[in-house]
Amino acid sequence: MSERTELSSSAVSAIPQEAFDWYDEYAHGDIDRRTFLSRLGALGVAGLSMSMVAGALIPNYALAEQVSFNDSDIKASYQEFDSPQGHGKGKGYLVMPKELQGTAPVVLVVHENRGLNPYIEDVARRLAKMGFIAFAPDILFSVGGYPGNDDEGRALQKSLDSAKMEEDFKAAALFLKNHEFSNSKLGVVGFCYGGYISNMLAAEMPETVNAAVPFYGTPPKANIDHIKAPMMLQFGELDKRVNATWEAYEAALKANKVDYQAFVYKGVNHGFHNDSTARYDETSAKLAWSRTIEFFKQHLAS
Repeated sequence: MSERTELSSSAVSAIPQEAFDWYDEYAHGDIDRRTFLSRLGALGVAGLSMSMVAGALIPNYALAEQVSFNDSDIKASYQEFDSPQGHGKGKGYLVMPKELQGTAPVVLVVHENRGLNPYIEDVARRLAKMGFIAFAPDILFSVGGYPGNDDEGRALQKSLDSAKMEEDFKAAALFLKNHEFSNSKLGVVGFCYGGYISNMLAAEMPETVNAAVPFYGTPPKANIDHIKAPMMLQFGELDKRVNATWEAYEAALKANKVDYQAFVYKGVNHGFHNDSTARYDETSAKLAWSRTIEFFKQHLAS
């Protein structure tokens, strides 16, 4: 049993906010693993060892499976797609309702800055259980795919050309929207870097994206005035880095009369939806996810 699973909710709540902030810096490449662990070691949390705190913050993907890959209600496969403006070819995890009759709305699921990890695959399965066709691309396909751990995945993703990565996600969006069982209504949901990609796709592909739900994502770099899709933006109150970008982004959305709604979940951190780490907040995650599902049902129906 991992130390992460041994921590009680009271023990997790004893972890100081500085530790969560340092993990965010580490996860986004602002500090390295050695610095992160060194800071934790100097912190001193009563009753908790440094390794226990680190184990609670670093993802344990065995905790994130809400829908088994063997679930009888879904069928999953890995599919390749063409990406001529990106890395030539892409690959992702396609999950469909097993007893699909006719067509269904489709949702692109975009991972964080470390490739297609088990948590994101589980999110795709959750969508399929709710009647959507979900596709989760792995941006690391061109360099061998998600390597099985986040540190290597993060380094690989950082090594790739950002413009080509964005083109790969655009190609994945078109692949999914044009799927033979698609009802031609495409939603996008993404987390962290994937939240940025969700915003970017809404801005860069206004005729393709029909609804977008970025979780703690930064704004698109251009073409906010092109956004046509309804947007639902999800934020954690304690996420200083991403939240610092929201005021200007919201002003731009308002100025361009974008149909949007934004939710800030009190007392939670960046990554609060990710149930593989101590940043996970069950109440907020479930509420945010139920809102996401209802939003997609509203805007992606045939």
